[in-house]
Amino acid sequence: MKKILFLIICGSFFNSGCDKKLDLVNPNLLTSSDYWKTKEQAYSGVTAIYNALTVDGSYMRSFPGLTDSRGDDFTGDSPWLDLVLTGQFIIPSTSGPVFWIWREFYLVINRANQVIFYVSKYDESVLPAAEKNRLLGQAYFLRGLAYYNLATTFKAVPVITQPITNPSDYSTPTATEEALWNQIYADFAAAEANLPISYTSVTGLDQGQKGRATKGAAAGMLAKSYLFRKDYAKAGTQLEKFFAGGPLNGVYSLMPDYRDNFKDVNENNAESLFEVQFTEGVGTDINWCCDPVGSWKQVQAISVTYGMEGAGFSDYLPTRWIYNEYKQEQTVDGKSDPRLLVTIASFEPADNSIMAYGRPWFNPINRIYPRKYTNDGVGNGKPFEGAAESGINYRILRYADILLMYAEVLNETNRTTQAYPFIQQVRTRAKLPDLAVVKPNMTQAQMRDQIAHERALEFAIEGQRINDIIRWGWLYDATKLAELKAHDPDFNFWTPGNEYLPIPQQELDVNKNLKPNSAN
Repeated sequence: MKKILFLIICGSFFNSGCDKKLDLVNPNLLTSSDYWKTKEQAYSGVTAIYNALTVDGSYMRSFPGLTDSRGDDFTGDSPWLDLVLTGQFIIPSTSGPVFWIWREFYLVINRANQVIFYVSKYDESVLPAAEKNRLLGQAYFLRGLAYYNLATTFKAVPVITQPITNPSDYSTPTATEEALWNQIYADFAAAEANLPISYTSVTGLDQGQKGRATKGAAAGMLAKSYLFRKDYAKAGTQLEKFFAGGPLNGVYSLMPDYRDNFKDVNENNAESLFEVQFTEGVGTDINWCCDPVGSWKQVQAISVTYGMEGAGFSDYLPTRWIYNEYKQEQTVDGKSDPRLLVTIASFEPADNSIMAYGRPWFNPINRIYPRKYTNDGVGNGKPFEGAAESGINYRILRYADILLMYAEVLNETNRTTQAYPFIQQVRTRAKLPDLAVVKPNMTQAQMRDQIAHERALEFAIEGQRINDIIRWGWLYDATKLAELKAHDPDFNFWTPGNEYLPIPQQELDVNKNLKPNSAN
């Protein structure tokens, strides 16, 4: 399933209203009572969940942008003030892009809830148990992912686990953080129990398809969820599954070329645990908003949003801090960290980077721009007019993250020495010297800072940094907050609680049981 085909399962799965005279059925659309009859419909129902990940408010554009901009590795550079104010932690609750993120991830949840509810009722004569479990596992995974993103973005949100059937369902109250995270854990655990390691040898309509959620994706996201909540013991139990003696040992590995993780070729590769599928050449209408339809394209627009001036909107820029961070160490052969020029477009004659978008550098040589997830990153030199249509998949979880998360767990559980080899695997790919030689016998606190440095370099401009900053508690540590302000002046605007996006005002207006959060 490298590229998921768009398919809308009925325009509405339910009919509700105050006046029965208005409860009319559109004869051109299936209702939930007419749907969910065949195997093909069950598979299509799951496909529709994946499709909801490709809308503007999710991974198509806005969610990566508004997440990256809150880190110290990225800053707004746009006339569209929503993008700048988000990075400055002063975005108003009336912001359109903030609402789109909320809307799109609840679209994922709504579709997942319908699959879980209806596919669970399928008889084995229609849908064999193994296929049924796989489909349910994908729905649990995608719902867990949506709730994980909502939790890390808005802190506390309503938890809905059943299809919407009556008007009162629209007034679901805000869940406690504990209830929200318990739902995330439960969804990823259910997904892990039901999903295969791969689809190569399964029997069913999904046989051989890449891009679907797997056991490794669920196990990794469950580990990431536990780590965010600082449950190091449970995170460690999950991560150990990827190493010697674990059921996922040997399934994943680092790609030799770091750039392969951000191109439109070699996708769904050995390093990728899960990525959102995008492609060019399908559909006629660009997928900017709302419910996907069959004519939609399957492209992402991060490429034009992040693209440098003259080849994109240049709505964001890397900070000088992250650029300089890549320059701290030379490789074993005396060169710059190779991840620099995969992540950032800069004029680097010594490293043979004097080209951009397939042509000679056409901006001031002292400027730096994003390269990761842009068309410059794949080297196809697209003209500006086509820059909004990219087929580069968005990588949500990579094996490099499994390695560095496990190193962090080891360090936080007083096994600092054991963390070195897991960090070194990532460093070796970047041709950096042996950490155990250049920085031997680090204390737990020193290793904690080292892991933060390693994660910054490995995952810059991948929607990771603000979540790391939040879970490490840096914003509430005076020393670390001063460092963040030095890295990125946007942090001078931060006030307690505003590390999260505000609950959209229009949601607060219509749901009186919904509580504002600390950013409202």
